[in-house]
Amino acid sequence: MTNSSNLLSGAKILLECLVREKVECIFGYPGGVTLPLYDALYEHSIRHVLVRHEQNAAFAAQGYARVTGRVGVCCATSGPGATNLVTGLVDAMMDSIPIVAVTGQVSTKLMGSDAFQEADTFGITRSATKHNFLVKNISELPQIVHEAFYVAGSGRPGPVLIDITKDVLQGQAQYVPVTEVHLPGYKVFSEGHAGQIRRAAQMMWEAERPFVYAGGGVIAGNAHDELRALVELLDAPAVCTLMGLGALPAEHPNFISMPGMHGSFAANMGMSHTDLMVALGVRFDDRVTGRLSAFAPHAKVIHVDIDPAEIGKNRHADLPIVGDVRRVIPKLLAEMRELAPSMQSRQSAARRAWWAQVREWKTEHPLAPETSETEIKPQHLMAEIDRLSGGRAIVASDVGQHQMWAAQLIRFNEPRLWINSGGLGSMGFGLPSAIGAQFARPDKLVFAVVGDGGFQMSIPELATIANHALPIKIVVMNNGYLGMVRQWQELFYNNRLSEVQLDSFPDAEKLAGAYGFKGRTVDSVKEMPAALEEAIGEPGPYLLNVKVSPFENVFPMVPAGGAINEMVLRPPQPVEV
Repeated sequence: MTNSSNLLSGAKILLECLVREKVECIFGYPGGVTLPLYDALYEHSIRHVLVRHEQNAAFAAQGYARVTGRVGVCCATSGPGATNLVTGLVDAMMDSIPIVAVTGQVSTKLMGSDAFQEADTFGITRSATKHNFLVKNISELPQIVHEAFYVAGSGRPGPVLIDITKDVLQGQAQYVPVTEVHLPGYKVFSEGHAGQIRRAAQMMWEAERPFVYAGGGVIAGNAHDELRALVELLDAPAVCTLMGLGALPAEHPNFISMPGMHGSFAANMGMSHTDLMVALGVRFDDRVTGRLSAFAPHAKVIHVDIDPAEIGKNRHADLPIVGDVRRVIPKLLAEMRELAPSMQSRQSAARRAWWAQVREWKTEHPLAPETSETEIKPQHLMAEIDRLSGGRAIVASDVGQHQMWAAQLIRFNEPRLWINSGGLGSMGFGLPSAIGAQFARPDKLVFAVVGDGGFQMSIPELATIANHALPIKIVVMNNGYLGMVRQWQELFYNNRLSEVQLDSFPDAEKLAGAYGFKGRTVDSVKEMPAALEEAIGEPGPYLLNVKVSPFENVFPMVPAGGAINEMVLRPPQPVEV
């Protein structure tokens, strides 16, 4: 007979499992079905951060995960609480971010009866997660929780959801700690094929125009040191994708920039003319490749990725290596060093000519900030943030023009500093992800660089920032428009600006003041640098509304359907008559 003194509720068992997974912080919003969990949290050591919308709980959990490399956790109740998480789950899925979402579900006996706040969370989130679980038996709960964390953080990371019925949260059972996770159907390929690695090393020495293309997988795999060693041994130009910025320090002499739709001229021309593309932790997404049939037409491709589904999905890999980049690159380096004495092409005239060409492209069309004496250029704003951050601050971006200018002009000299919604492009992401980042790294200066559109989707989280006195520096790049949509309407829809103007933006000083912290609006070029310095100097949060040129467009730009070497480099110039 079970001793009742050894019994724990399902909610307490869940928290015990989270402690064993070293969870320190949960972002969530309570509701009727999750009341047993919140009652158990009342005197628990795990910190709960009350957000103001469940979607923002998922974004905050992502911010936490992106800057730490650990699994972030969010929580919501049944029905609308759970469905509000879906955008955040898909966002994490697209960007390979490890989070575990815990949702409540109506009691088992009520499932399928259209009970109050019932939704088929398990079915809804099946395609939005790496894996999901429905817990209807308290005895299964510990094993499932640990499996969820293992799946979320191993292999190619991603979101996992655990939907727990109310009767499981309320139920009583003896807690038996789980000592191992055994998932026979779940395979992670980490080591890479030795023969393929040796052949890759040989191809890299033989190439005349090698080019390294590094993505978010390098950061997810904590392989930034290994990437740097490879780039330096090969002495090749290297680019980092939007998700990979910081994997190679921006100050490194071999770093070119971000490639793709709004990448630099040198990056895109390099990718177009290389004869060997070393692709590490990337998925050849359309924003990088442009018209796929014209992408890197002269190149053989070495593709290293932990997810076998990504290799050959978009671009054929001449040499595929399925494995963890952090494990594969050291093996590549060892093979390259062994082959080095017999391979002289690194010093060849062709290699020197290749570097000369890349440097010429960089000089010819640099990513340089534009300035004006009469209006604040958004590029100037980003350059000032870069100057003050020194390449060491965390920058959480929303989605739109400001995101692209930030990626172009703010340096990241360490990994896990740049947080943005890359694959899904979720507006409203920037502010809540900055909250998660600041909780994870209270020692770091954190900027939330947002547009006036995305910011207004997440304004309620100013309350979360105020409640916890988070010293986040919120910089709104305010151009009065949904800027990227306006840019496309201007360039491709005959300037028919339909429903993109954003009127009635709140007074920043009054808005911040209503929440008990400082804010101001800046529309003077001369005042802008000092206003940023003032915001950074403030010990608490600060809201800075910067009014920038309303009709500035992001360049370079690869038009939809274009090849990445078919860039529009600057605005069309008026014809002199």
